[in-house]
Amino acid sequence: MRPVTIAGRPIGPGYSPYVVAELSGNHNGRLDRALALLDAAKAAGADAVKLQTYTADTMTIDHHGPGFDIEGGLWHGQNLYALYQEAHTPWEWHAPLFARARDLGLAIFSTPFDSSAVDFLEALDAPAYKIASFELVDLPLIARVARVGRPVILSTGMADEAEVAAALAVLRAHGDPDLILLHCVSGYPTPAVESNLPRLRALAETFGAVVGLSDHSMGVAVPIAAVALGAALIEKHVTLARADGGPDCAVSLEPPELAQLCEGVRTA
Repeated sequence: MRPVTIAGRPIGPGYSPYVVAELSGNHNGRLDRALALLDAAKAAGADAVKLQTYTADTMTIDHHGPGFDIEGGLWHGQNLYALYQEAHTPWEWHAPLFARARDLGLAIFSTPFDSSAVDFLEALDAPAYKIASFELVDLPLIARVARVGRPVILSTGMADEAEVAAALAVLRAHGDPDLILLHCVSGYPTPAVESNLPRLRALAETFGAVVGLSDHSMGVAVPIAAVALGAALIEKHVTLARADGGPDCAVSLEPPELAQLCEGVRTA
């Protein structure tokens, strides 16, 4: 399989693992904290940082009831609209975040959740796109991203092989961009015993793609093991300090842990 290149960096078998630091909602509503997270990711040795581009209004409606109030897990009892309001990265922050990352020599890209987000990210010259696990079945969104022609990182949490195949068929039909498939378990956090890392080889063999891991386990053991099984990209949530709170703090690495991850996967 051929490597995938993002912002000049080849990713695939034979190359050093590509480490993506996911900011998600760990900015805690402050631009200065988001910028500090970029600095920390660079200092720890990450190759890239990733944002999520949406608003509460592009994701859901402000409603309470079944399907809108979360049951179980980290966000039990919260209303989806309020959670997305808390966790989203304001669109007006994207330009300064892209500028800071580029000044640092970090690649920066995002996960769009609708076509308006793709249009917005294209104006910022994002070098790649991530499709989140929950959006793998949003085939119109995948088609829109494919038409841009930039590399696509597709996360497969919750998907069966037929759903992955359908998403890949849409990618091929709308431009056939370079692809990285991420194994993912959509548990927050994911116990290490449930990580199912042999799935990496199954994805590579079934779909002939460069593969990686979007990891929600705690610590660095799972991603290091994933690299030994062929993962060429590792994505992990990062925070300045879990004690600071935030919507994703419980599944996020602190900067010293991210540095251990970067060193560990490259040693592996």
